[in-house]
Amino acid sequence: MIAIHTKYIGPTNYKPARIKAYTRSGFSCTVSVDHTLSYEARHFAAVQALVAKHKLNWDLTDMRFGDSADGKGYVFCFARSIVGA
Repeated sequence: MIAIHTKYIGPTNYKPARIKAYTRSGFSCTVSVDHTLSYEARHFAAVQALVAKHKLNWDLTDMRFGDSADGKGYVFCFARSIVGA
């Protein structure tokens, strides 16, 4: 199963607020927060940017997501990742 983690990174004196999307296998991408989107859509936009940046052939149309354990973002996974299948 591929899980894509996201986390919110607050603004600094030099950079705006950002969201980082990353996988355990080493793919990562950080994007500026788009304040026109909902909180969940901001995180999904980071997932989309990660897939585009690394030219991954992953179909994101049926992704599922839930809160991360640390409460700073989400974990996205594919619907086809079913326990016991």
